[in-house]
Amino acid sequence: MARKLSVLGSTGSIGQNALKVVDNLKDDFHVIYLTANTNHELLVEQALKYKPQAVNIIDSSSAKIVENKLKNEDIEVLIGCDGLLELAKRNDIDLVLNALVGTAGMEPTLMALESGVDVALSNKESLVMAGSLVKQIQEKSGVKIYPVDSEHSAIWQCLQGENKEDINKILLTGSGGPFRTRDIDTFADITPQEALKHPNWDMGNKITIDSATMMNKGLEIIETYWLFNIPADDIEVVIHPQSIIHSMIEMKDGSVKAQLGVPDMKVPIQYALTYPRHIKTKWERLDFVKLKKLTFEAPNFNRFPCIELAYDSLRQLGTTPAVLNVANEFSVYRFLKSEILFTDIPKIVSGACEKHEWIENPNLNDLQNLIIWAKDFVKSYN
Repeated sequence: MARKLSVLGSTGSIGQNALKVVDNLKDDFHVIYLTANTNHELLVEQALKYKPQAVNIIDSSSAKIVENKLKNEDIEVLIGCDGLLELAKRNDIDLVLNALVGTAGMEPTLMALESGVDVALSNKESLVMAGSLVKQIQEKSGVKIYPVDSEHSAIWQCLQGENKEDINKILLTGSGGPFRTRDIDTFADITPQEALKHPNWDMGNKITIDSATMMNKGLEIIETYWLFNIPADDIEVVIHPQSIIHSMIEMKDGSVKAQLGVPDMKVPIQYALTYPRHIKTKWERLDFVKLKKLTFEAPNFNRFPCIELAYDSLRQLGTTPAVLNVANEFSVYRFLKSEILFTDIPKIVSGACEKHEWIENPNLNDLQNLIIWAKDFVKSYN
């Protein structure tokens, strides 16, 4: 019987790849819900193809267009953030794939888990901001999170069959982004167009800028902690420009396990949807003969201070990772509009982490208030 799937953020990069995975799996999944932010044209196209029970469009100005184009399709149309949360709460499905970008993805993850539905999680902000709340829900209900990020999928796969007590450390790989070798004295001159040119991965704008600052790796450090219960000091970032080894684990006896593959998000998405199986695909395969070389470097914290900021926030926990996340996200949006410099991003994030009113065990209301505070903090920077 086909499993019932909800795809939150179906028109984004991860969402579109997820639907390609669904196509590959043929009759294994039935898409029940789809959601989009503003891309009403693609949402309608997806809805006509997959015939879900309901769709959600956040942008209210696009809602009438979606409703008109789907009026004869017996597909419910929900509007705005309230509509998104309504779909996230529904428990008439088997799995939610949260492919939403940024802070907006946190609450839908919590809603889905509280409804007793397992989550395939691409939205790393859910764990960065609300890791303790997610863990409380999981301990109470036994719901599962399946990691979608390539790095966390790699760690997850490497951990299969291992005794956690035998793990020495996690080796979290990162490409180093487009500015790995650029003269650090020119970082203030980096334009949004330059930062959006990632050497290996095809991703959305926000995550691509995070990869350029390496804040994406910082957020993944925090996500690793919550997913696998690994202390900050046992998570080591390794720069691997080719993006072939997606991450590794080092055992206490010195042996190392790595997960390798071409940089294609469909692979970790499919594993999250079909765990523990590796179902056949026709996608590109890794050709070792053509690889030529795999290289590794230590991260330069002077070049990429966001990594160190993330480590610091993880050691503090409480509300600090949440503030780090929100301040970064809205700094990225300001940079994309050319309102601030590339080098301002870590400065703003550091200031927000230092100046916010720290709470040891934040609840959802605390986090929602912090989102407002951090947004205002970023907005006031000039």
